[in-house]
Amino acid sequence: MKLFVGNLSFQTTEDEVLRAFTPYGNVESVSILTDRMTGQSRGFGFVEMPDRTEAQNAINALNGAELNGRALNVNEARPKTEGGGFGGGKPKGGFGGHKSRREPRW
Repeated sequence: MKLFVGNLSFQTTEDEVLRAFTPYGNVESVSILTDRMTGQSRGFGFVEMPDRTEAQNAINALNGAELNGRALNVNEARPKTEGGGFGGGKPKGGFGGHKSRREPRW
């Protein structure tokens, strides 16, 4: 089961996240996402736990728990949407804030 872990301090390491989740079961992987340009943490990541019951126990115990001064947001990860996070479609209202070029209704 893949878990979303949000509200991480920018200084939190993958090892610290691993140590927080390990008491609740086997942790397959931990990844904290970073900004491509700066390499700085984006403040969230993912934890994979193969056993669903253990993963749910981790959610119950760690959602709202403090790690490095921040209250964690832990829940089951949702599938990634197509389109890079914009919902798969064009932004509403067009590009650059321009108004519609339709003919006015008289």
